[in-house]
Amino acid sequence: MATYEYVCDHCGPFEVRLAIGTAPDGHGCPACAGPARRVFSAPSLAATPPSARSLREREERSREAPDVVSAVPSRPRRRPEPAPHPALSRLPRP
Repeated sequence: MATYEYVCDHCGPFEVRLAIGTAPDGHGCPACAGPARRVFSAPSLAATPPSARSLREREERSREAPDVVSAVPSRPRRRPEPAPHPALSRLPRP
């Protein structure tokens, strides 16, 4: 389901939830039942997680001014293997 915005000349803006791609250009106003026209607005991007927002901003910046590197990035350190549980050493071996 998607939320579509409409504006009635008498009552003002209102929203309608319809299946994606099924929104008509006009819709009846829920208050006065008069005709209302569909309005297009910017999507709500403020609800994106900060990590996704920063990645998107970095990707957009890299189009015009990509980061220049002078060396190959170092590999991330591997975590040490956790020590086995002491009880496992007493189990019978095949």
